[in-house]
Amino acid sequence: MNEMSFPATGRCQCGSTTYQLLGPPLATLVCHCTDCQKLSASSFSMTMVLAREHFELLSGELKSWQRPTASGGIAICWFCPECGNRIYHEDPDRPAFLKLKPGTLDDTSVISPIGHVWTCREQPWHKHFNDLPRAETQPDLAEALKALQEGRSPF
Repeated sequence: MNEMSFPATGRCQCGSTTYQLLGPPLATLVCHCTDCQKLSASSFSMTMVLAREHFELLSGELKSWQRPTASGGIAICWFCPECGNRIYHEDPDRPAFLKLKPGTLDDTSVISPIGHVWTCREQPWHKHFNDLPRAETQPDLAEALKALQEGRSPF
């Protein structure tokens, strides 16, 4: 893991929205709630809690939408209107903070989660996730399917 230095930069997938962080995060969490599962199209999402004063939008304009949270609050979700990439969330009851989606950082090797939340919603297969076979790059889909049909490892 690399040390985070400031300013740290980030961007959406299409690059039209860019930002910088001017100070360190307060915490980074792995969230297993069903909203985060939908957001990531996976089993969890990560959230980097920041002091709002440490976030600066450099380019682009963000759009927002609101949704109720499982804990009874409201989340205002900010995203790039060009590619739809979520940049951060905010809670109107806690305006001094925002929750950055750290996968949008230019250097994601600095992400250092301190714990998991909403584990009551964690997918049962997630506990064995790191035991699965791995491939260094994208395998050829036809070859991988053939290997699976033949009972071999696809990697």
